[in-house]
Amino acid sequence: MIQKIMERKNITVHDLSLMSGVPYSTVKSICSKKVRIEQCTAKTIYRLAKALGVSMEELVEKQMHYRHSFDWFRSETCHRVKRLGDLDFLIEMLTGNEIEKYYEWEWYREAFYLLAMVDYLSRINDVPLCNKYDWLRCRKLARPIFPTGVLILAEVSEGKEYLEKAVKKAIPEFARYNIMEGEIRDVC
Repeated sequence: MIQKIMERKNITVHDLSLMSGVPYSTVKSICSKKVRIEQCTAKTIYRLAKALGVSMEELVEKQMHYRHSFDWFRSETCHRVKRLGDLDFLIEMLTGNEIEKYYEWEWYREAFYLLAMVDYLSRINDVPLCNKYDWLRCRKLARPIFPTGVLILAEVSEGKEYLEKAVKKAIPEFARYNIMEGEIRDVC
């Protein structure tokens, strides 16, 4: 996370060391991931955050979150849609920064899944697409993601017919990002 902030602000390791008063070797170790920032002293994190013009929480936020399996994330997202309702989910996604946060953390599957959900729910509820995510809509995952059940059936049957069926049945908004999601309403 610190590297992304530094890149955005065009700050080098040397610059950050001078601006923050944190030794060059410490900043370099954090940036090269030899030292995890959340293990630094509060004083070091404070100095770095102040020099970068961000909160301390922003510097350590990604490291403080546990990344669940994609199947768990997918299920939780579908349950969230069910719990909130389509429109409230859309409002939550469009007013928050969850999609951007996941993308910045390089949790691409999660970012694209949420964006696909926004696009899909917008279409079926006749809500115009918000252009907030146009910068991300021109990208997609490098390889297709299939539900675990489909992968297991394909492996057991030693054939590709289950994968081909999943591609054909995929919701277009999800397939656009290389996510072969066929159902969001009836999930466990």
